[in-house]
Amino acid sequence: MANFHVRWCGALAAALSLSIGVFAQDPQSGDPKQRIKAVREYAKQGASGVESLRRMLHDADSAVRVEAVKGLVEVGGSGVLEPLMEATRDNDPQVQMRATDGLVNFYLPGYVQQGRFEKIGSALKSPFSDKNDAIIPSYVTVREDVLQAIGKLVSGGGSTDARANAARALGILRGKAALPVLVEALRSKDTDVLAEALLAIQKIRDPSVGPKLAPLFNDLSERVQTTAIETAGLLRSKETLPDLRRVYAKSGKARVQRTVLTAIGNMPDEQDRPLFEKALEDQKDENLRAAGAEGLGRLGNRADIGKLQPLFNSERKMKPRLAIAFAVVKLGATETSEFSPLQYLSNTLNSKLYTGVAEGYLVELARDPQVRENLYPLIPKGTRAEKMGLARVLSVSGDKNSVAPLEALTRDSDGEVAESGLRALKVLKARLP
Repeated sequence: MANFHVRWCGALAAALSLSIGVFAQDPQSGDPKQRIKAVREYAKQGASGVESLRRMLHDADSAVRVEAVKGLVEVGGSGVLEPLMEATRDNDPQVQMRATDGLVNFYLPGYVQQGRFEKIGSALKSPFSDKNDAIIPSYVTVREDVLQAIGKLVSGGGSTDARANAARALGILRGKAALPVLVEALRSKDTDVLAEALLAIQKIRDPSVGPKLAPLFNDLSERVQTTAIETAGLLRSKETLPDLRRVYAKSGKARVQRTVLTAIGNMPDEQDRPLFEKALEDQKDENLRAAGAEGLGRLGNRADIGKLQPLFNSERKMKPRLAIAFAVVKLGATETSEFSPLQYLSNTLNSKLYTGVAEGYLVELARDPQVRENLYPLIPKGTRAEKMGLARVLSVSGDKNSVAPLEALTRDSDGEVAESGLRALKVLKARLP
């Protein structure tokens, strides 16, 4: 009984301390700094402080409203979704951006902590030059009203940064329901908004958008131009092939030509064989050689192995050598002997610089049942990076036969590897019929 009394008194003291902390920072104070302190105290209350934080979203001072959004994101949980959607309707772009990123953070935990904002002078700015590869797992379903709230900011955000940030968020959330908003954003005059809308369309992967990209193939911004071309290739929009060929023939810019050839290589057509073969012989541009190799591999003519295998053995640059390895495997050389192209791609998962390239090639190659069967034995004897990389590959390209190898990986002695196996298994099972 005495112990109970001690615990009860301790809990009461903690509650009183928290209450005193809140009241000491008056939310009705005429000093915004005091109201910000009150907001921070509400955030410390967790879920019980959400309604108080929501009320602070109506404060006259935008700095207080920003702090309220930060508090909601800190609290987390499904109870903050409604207040965050409400905050997207704020007239201050910084509040809009914080709220948008908070909604993304709910579906992709840790997103806000990844340095989403940087301080520039006295304002916060969301950077758009950083790598944009974040995306929610395929098994995560986003509420449609969340997508609608973010979608309204793509055209109606309080600044170009807020609009670009909203477009980026829709891509991360695979917001197919908001695709019309992103297509409309392709008319924007702002480079950041255009580029982010294009990258979002890449992630959503709806091929019906492909033909709408052609007007941007000649955009004055090289960034927009190449991103639009890249998007058409990823969507495999064959309707755009005539436009892409014209750009390739007329452009004198190396980056544009490389991007066009890579896009064309995603939509193999024998008509483009001369382009691929000429690029493969280019001794000055390793990226062109890589694009040429990819194109030949996807054309599917097994007779090209005789041309590509010697180049795989002699090529010294990583990009084209990986592309040639991909092409050789794509054409049927699926064995995994020590120096084989498929083994080389798997080994490259250990490279911090090129693991993404190798993994992308393996995802495409593993759609072939024979390639998958040959990859399974590599998993248990692979390095940590190889095991985790192959798990991701099978999560995207595996079938029911991939379940057992991934289940075995969940029992790996390395906890990080086991966790990657669990994630991959969850993604795979969500895909299977």
